[in-house]
Amino acid sequence: MSEKINTVNAEEILEKYDKESHFRVKIGKWAWVVTLLGVSLTLFHLYTGYFGTLPSQKQGAIHLGTALGIIFLLFPAKKGLQKKQATVPWYDVILAFTAMYVTYHKVIFFGPILQSRISGYSTIDIIIAILGMVLVLEATRRTVGLPIVIVGTAMLLYAVFGNYIPTQILSHPGFSISRVSTDLWFQESGVFGTPIQISAKYIYLFLFFGVLLIHTNIGKIFNDMAFALTGRLTGGTAKAAVAASAMQGMVSGSSVGNTVASGSFTIPMMKKAGFKPEFAAATEASASTGGQIMPPLMGAAAFIMMEYLGVPYSTIMLAAAVPALLYFTGVFIGTHFEAKKLNILGLPKSELPVFRKLILRYGYLLIPLFMIIGTILVGFSPQRAALLGIVSAFLVSFARKETRMSLRKIVTVLEEGARVALPVIAAVATAGIIAGVISITGLGSKFAAGILALSNGYLILALIFTMIACIILGMGLPTTANYVVTATVAAPALINEFGLVPIAVHMFVFYFGIVADITPPVCLAAYAGAGIARANPFKSGVTAVKLAIAAFIIPYIIIYNPILVLEDVTPLKFVLAITTAIIGMVGLSSAMIGYFVKKSTMWQRLIMFVAGLMMITPNIISSLIGITLMGVIWAIQKRFNDDSDTIQRTPSSQVNA
Repeated sequence: MSEKINTVNAEEILEKYDKESHFRVKIGKWAWVVTLLGVSLTLFHLYTGYFGTLPSQKQGAIHLGTALGIIFLLFPAKKGLQKKQATVPWYDVILAFTAMYVTYHKVIFFGPILQSRISGYSTIDIIIAILGMVLVLEATRRTVGLPIVIVGTAMLLYAVFGNYIPTQILSHPGFSISRVSTDLWFQESGVFGTPIQISAKYIYLFLFFGVLLIHTNIGKIFNDMAFALTGRLTGGTAKAAVAASAMQGMVSGSSVGNTVASGSFTIPMMKKAGFKPEFAAATEASASTGGQIMPPLMGAAAFIMMEYLGVPYSTIMLAAAVPALLYFTGVFIGTHFEAKKLNILGLPKSELPVFRKLILRYGYLLIPLFMIIGTILVGFSPQRAALLGIVSAFLVSFARKETRMSLRKIVTVLEEGARVALPVIAAVATAGIIAGVISITGLGSKFAAGILALSNGYLILALIFTMIACIILGMGLPTTANYVVTATVAAPALINEFGLVPIAVHMFVFYFGIVADITPPVCLAAYAGAGIARANPFKSGVTAVKLAIAAFIIPYIIIYNPILVLEDVTPLKFVLAITTAIIGMVGLSSAMIGYFVKKSTMWQRLIMFVAGLMMITPNIISSLIGITLMGVIWAIQKRFNDDSDTIQRTPSSQVNA
């Protein structure tokens, strides 16, 4: 019964906080059209993934065009209409097929369009380009939300009316509507630029891989494994939630989706164990948000980072491993100190699954993940690794009757692969518009000049301004779109003007785009967790920031000493950096929660915070100072704790005497 209640609650929370869940359930006779388009799109990516992709413009056009058609058939123009409409209204049918045509136009007339780059575009081409971008923005509004559309529209207006901007640093001569529309629609620097090309080549396959894994019930196995490993520890329910979300993060890159999927199960258990509702919501939200930085799959932005940096995906994956470890270590330790403060113990052994039995019975479900990791590390392309992972996931699904796929189930999974990808495709297309405008107007160099002027040449100020920009953008833009914008505008400024390591800079903007999901006032993952926990959303967001403090500090450490992203690393340096960073996370988490050996005073928390910072920095002198400070606080608290125990024990011993 409780399971049923949680399921209904999860659906309501997703509908409230996750724009991707606002799709029509009843579409009447159009259901078979959606199925046909969705299955065809997935099969197209599987085919081109194996036999080779088409020219990037054709591949991107089929990828985007089919997605737009499905979006207008599935997503209503206004929230709430999905429950009231019994079929697809006529105007959305027109929009769906119009969007498909204006996008497929690039494929049908591929040769003449290439020629038009020299001879000039016709009036029909201009109309198609304008229509295409309007439909992309509308599809993005329906699947992702209004903020990113506002940014995209503002950028288009900036491209056309830049000459009216009074400030010299931002103004530019301005371009005609025909020039802007055709450049952004038909050239490689706009809608069909790098983001959509990476989506069409890599991201779609990895999203489909995640769908297949979900249908093998791997999420339940992750939860069971997490409870088997951590359930008996102090505050075991919270630690299991962190471990489960870390493992599920290897499959899914959605902060809100992860929070609801895991939180429906873990949050009630945390509350039952004695954790406050706000803390239970914050634990799940902060751990689920970390899924986007958790190798091997991470979020969709990681694949775009690979292309921007021109490095193999294995480099991105390995560079993200240590920061992800520190992030989840910080959240894990935070739950430990909170449990100690509230005296919350672990679960009885009899209520927990046995890890050895789980591995023996369900360990085969992990084969697809190991397949992905192994093939990438040995040098296979992400595309080929994804295909091998998909094949292995499909094969392991036949091992048990409950996950075995019939023909109907295969069709459903193929269609679901397309549905899951729709918001990502729409977001990266709009991000392409924003990146294209930045390119043609020279806004990137103007932004770089602005950062230098504001920071007065001080790196720390430039980093702070960039962090603020990333978090503000992240409050309205999906992580992928946020990364595209900041990687196009801010990253080059930091790299070129301050001589920073490129992968460290890209990780910096990547991290701060992600933590917007738990940063008040707009912290959707924390709000989703609060909805399940019936907690105060804002307090849940503040608590999530405390738990995820590593995500706000590690990016700075990466910049100043990129050993954490495996740059200029030796075995001794690496071991030292990991050891001191983990101890540093203990200090930071203790400061945030207010507990070490016992409840900390404000001055003790401040010293622990400083000590934690000094330990995370991969420097021997600062690390020695940091560990000394932590040792002093430990000794002080231990002494007073022992004294209070003696005082409390004395009366009882006298009475007994």
